Amino acid sequence: MSEICKNWTQWLKKNRFAGQTPEMIEQTTRWLEAVRDVVLVYADIQPTETVLDIGCGTGLLAFKALEMQQCKGNVIFSDMFQDCLDDCKKILDESGVTEGYELLKCPVEHIALPMSTVHKAVMRSVLVHVVNKQPAINEIYRVLKPGGKFCAFEPIIRSNTRYWEILDPNYIDDYEDFKRVENEIMDDPLDSLCNFDENTLRTNLEIAGFSIPEVKLQEVRSSYVVQPDMVREWFVNPPSPSQPSTKDRFLKYFDFPKVSKYMIQVEDYLTGRTLSLKTNAVFINATK
Repeated sequence: MSEICKNWTQWLKKNRFAGQTPEMIEQTTRWLEAVRDVVLVYADIQPTETVLDIGCGTGLLAFKALEMQQCKGNVIFSDMFQDCLDDCKKILDESGVTEGYELLKCPVEHIALPMSTVHKAVMRSVLVHVVNKQPAINEIYRVLKPGGKFCAFEPIIRSNTRYWEILDPNYIDDYEDFKRVENEIMDDPLDSLCNFDENTLRTNLEIAGFSIPEVKLQEVRSSYVVQPDMVREWFVNPPSPSQPSTKDRFLKYFDFPKVSKYMIQVEDYLTGRTLSLKTNAVFINATK
């Protein structure tokens, strides 16, 4: 685990917002809720269905599904990390919810359920943390009932704006070195964060057996002024508790003084500037 981020609950509640202004945190929260709502609209959850939230985290999808069913169905909060399940259970207890749900500790590659168990499987940003996507998608297909639906959201980090695209090489020493390494990192087939895109996901779904899966690409453009210390947070905060930070990734290629100098120059150049960034993601809607 990262020295900065000890577990997934901490990352979901704190670290993913690192470096953001209060206004940006509010925007991110609204965006997360919008993503949740799209996934659940695709899922078309009915009152008495069994719904599996895979990698539930702090329960973004599962709690809304439980609310939609009014405890008349069965929502399974599943996650491989006990801290996430404990956090969800605490919220359920504090809310007085005593029925209509289960807690299930397991990874997406080995879902601890019999074949053809659930009507709907929903997920947000889980495959991005799985190196080999095919076994995970096969497992989702296995636990769905015939006619069941898999609906999900996944970021496509591979095609997001990169550092070298927003920097001026005249202000950055060793610009070409860091550009080369950043591209190499983003093309690493063993890095779960960026070893896939909308096309590979569609192929994974088809191989698993899903019928004409819809994989809808969404491009989001954002613009904001870079605040002091924001760039440092980008470098040192990990994308998950078990993943190295951007700084640590660069340290695998360059020595500490070179990486430190690069971080300082990037921060000096970007602070106060207005950035326009591109982020890509997909919504998945697939039927067994």
